[in-house]
Formats: sequence, C-alpha cells, structure tokens
Amino acid sequence: MSTIENGKVAFVTYTGTFPDTGEVFDSNVDGEPLPFLVGYRNMIEGFEQEMLGASEGESRSFTLTPDKAYGFRDDSAFQEIPREQFPADMELQPGMVMAAQSDQGPIQFAIASIDGDTVRIDLNHQMAGKTLHFEVLVNSIRDPSAEELAHGHVHGPGGHHH
Repeated sequence: MSTIENGKVAFVTYTGTFPDTGEVFDSNVDGEPLPFLVGYRNMIEGFEQEMLGASEGESRSFTLTPDKAYGFRDDSAFQEIPREQFPADMELQPGMVMAAQSDQGPIQFAIASIDGDTVRIDLNHQMAGKTLHFEVLVNSIRDPSAEELAHGHVHGPGGHHH
C-alpha cells in the first residue's frame, strides 16, 4: 500500500479549524480532494510533516503552532501608503483584504488603519500568528508525472494551464 512520502502526489480531504474557537477557516469536505506534490512546498511545512507516512484511507488529526504554519506576525510588515494610491471611489475600511502587484507577483494585504490621507497596511499573511488544527483524510496517493516533477506541482485533468 502506498504512503505519503516526498515525490508522491497525495489527494486529501480536510477541515481546518482554529483550536481556541472551533471556527472552520477552510474545508474541502463537500468538494474535490486537494492534490499536492509532497516535498515541493505546495503546502505549509507542518501540514506536510504531519502527513508523511500516512496511507490511503488513513485519517490524521493535528495542531500546528505558528512556526509550523504561516509564521509569527512581523511588526515590520506594516507600511504607510498615501490614500491617493487607492482608487478614489473605493471605500476603505480597516480589516479589508486587498491584493496588489509587486516585483514578486501578486501580494495580499489587509488595511490596518486609516489616518487622514495615510493608509496603514499589514503585509503579514492573514493566518500569521495563528495556531491551526487540521482533520485530514488521505483519499489516494499516486506517482507524479515527469511534467509535474519538473514543474514542482500537481497538474489537474488535461495537463497544466500556466
């Protein structure tokens, strides 16, 4: 029987919750299993580590502290941006999550506060500083195609689209 190990493609069904409140932050239980190429940083580090060695049909339950998930919040990841850099007709509210283009591609940020003509944005990942709990079922495991290995991620039905 196949087990999850580096270089395999695993298909999993999962529910992620915040352990302190029990609130579900992500789940694919009523949808398609999520495929990922193990060992290629397609998933957060702790998730992959906890799933290594799991067999098809096996369930795992684990909690990840921020250092094994999305990292700790970084106080230096705040920036002050002039209000005029946002669309004039956009109503900005603290807590709004937005996206922008950067030299490294698209980035997400949250509006931390608005003070007159200055908007303070938070570039921390939305899940930074959070402890996460996962319930995961291994649906299936397969070998990757040569193309998937070369690209470092799983391709859906019909090949890649990038």
